[in-house]
Amino acid sequence: MKTPIGSQVHPDRAEFFAGALNELPLLLGVFPFGMIYGVLAMQALMPAAAAQGMSAIVFAGSSQFISAQLLAQGAPSLVLIGTVFIVNLRHALYSASLLPYTRHLSLKWKALLAYFLTDEAYVVAIAHYDTDTPVERKHWYFLGAGVTLWAGWQLSTAAGIFLGAQVPASWSLDFALALTFIALVVPALKDKPAVAAAITAGLIALAAHALPYKLWLIAAAIGGILAGLACEELCRRSG
Repeated sequence: MKTPIGSQVHPDRAEFFAGALNELPLLLGVFPFGMIYGVLAMQALMPAAAAQGMSAIVFAGSSQFISAQLLAQGAPSLVLIGTVFIVNLRHALYSASLLPYTRHLSLKWKALLAYFLTDEAYVVAIAHYDTDTPVERKHWYFLGAGVTLWAGWQLSTAAGIFLGAQVPASWSLDFALALTFIALVVPALKDKPAVAAAITAGLIALAAHALPYKLWLIAAAIGGILAGLACEELCRRSG
C-alpha cells in the first residue's frame, strides 16, 4: 500500500522522536535522583527558585547533588568549586569522543548539544552515533534524547522541592543514584584500562569515604584516572 502524500515523517523529526523514545527508560533512574537533589537543596536552605533555576541552567545532576550536600555542610568555596570541577571533567572526555560525529555541525548546533551533554543523554547518543548509518541527521537524535532528559530533570527537581518532605525515608531514593551510574558505567567497561580505572576508583572511594567535604570523590577520580592511564601504557608496551 502506498503512503499518502504528506503523511511521511520528516527524517529530522523521526530522528528527534527516536532519540526521545530511547531516552525514556533512563528517566526511571533520573527521576528519583532529581527528587533527591530537590530535597537536599531545601535542606541546604536554598531558595526554591534558585534550586529549580540551577536545574534549568546548570543541568548537571552530579554537580548539583554534590553542591547541595557541600553547601549543607558549610564547605569552603574552594572545596566546592574544586569538587565540582573534578566531577565534571568527564564531560571533556564525552565531548572528545563525539567530535568526529559533530565536527560538520554549525557553532549554534555544537553549543546547543554541549548544553545537553549529560551522562544519560551521552550514553544514548553515542550508541546511536556508533551505528553504521549516515551521520548527517544524528544530531537530531541527540537533541531528542537531551530534551527528554532535560524535561524529566526539571519535573523531578520540582517534585523534590515541593513534595520531597512527604516522601517516606523507607523509599531509600538515594540508592537510585548509585544504580543509575552503575547502569551507565558497566556497559562502558570494554577494555582493561577502563576496568582498572573503575576498580581503582571504587576501592579508593570505599577507603577514603570518611574524608570530610566529599573529598573522597576527588581522590577516587584522580586515582581512577591515573590507574587507567598506567594500565593503558602497560598494555601499549606489552602489545
